[in-house]
Amino acid sequence: MASPWHKTDRGGTCHHRGVNSPEPISLHPLPGIPLVRSGDDVAGLILAAFRATDISPAEDDVIVVTSKIVSKAEGRMVDLAQIVPSARAVELAEQTNKDPRLVEVILDEAVGVSRVAPGALIVRHRLGFTSANAGIDQSNIDGTEEEVLLLPLDPDSSARRIRKQLEEETGARLGVIISDTHGRPFRFGNVGVAIGVAGVPSLVDLRGEQDLFGHRLKASEVPFADQVAAAAGLVTGEAAEGVPVVLVRGLPRHLIDPRQAELSRAADVIRPAARDLYA
Repeated sequence: MASPWHKTDRGGTCHHRGVNSPEPISLHPLPGIPLVRSGDDVAGLILAAFRATDISPAEDDVIVVTSKIVSKAEGRMVDLAQIVPSARAVELAEQTNKDPRLVEVILDEAVGVSRVAPGALIVRHRLGFTSANAGIDQSNIDGTEEEVLLLPLDPDSSARRIRKQLEEETGARLGVIISDTHGRPFRFGNVGVAIGVAGVPSLVDLRGEQDLFGHRLKASEVPFADQVAAAAGLVTGEAAEGVPVVLVRGLPRHLIDPRQAELSRAADVIRPAARDLYA
């Protein structure tokens, strides 16, 4: 019996020929993902959406899943009406013009405060990265105005669970990235980053490799998972696109060491606090 996953693949968009890649890099938005509720099976929803389309996961594809649907499925919603702000939260709320209850939730998710300014509270998240509001989101949430959404508790573990279920069903070796959007201190706008990975290297070290002229690279490290997350962000968008899952195909295989990919963590790309040039 033919595998249900062996179907003609059409509908790829945003094609680009990768360096040393045998095929174009393509981004395939996965339609049909419903609004996710607490307790939903994210991998099951992805598999059902694949079955309803002519997109079929293939060997070495990477599935990028926005953190928002993972957080919703994992019940990471917080009702601000239940939050009593501390004196520290009230103080920071006055400086940032934010709801002190929201500030309290931000502090609960943070291990340190990096920057404080009107309209801005930048913290070092418990997962290691530095971001505004600890990644807490109030957009595209089908709840009350008093509810906010936290990032997944352990995005790497979430990525591994999703990957395991997808691979068992499709029979293909896949990578999974859980993405979020972060701002940049010296540029406007947000860009996609990987906060959870499975089967994908977070950081590829090219030091020692040769450039076109035979010179040895001395400082080249590629934030591979972040680059893939950023590319997928062109499709997932930030507003009402309703595309929380993107299949990425044709990534340069010479950059993916399978052994490294299996051991990779999203935090591998984060500078240690002692070497952080910003925080």
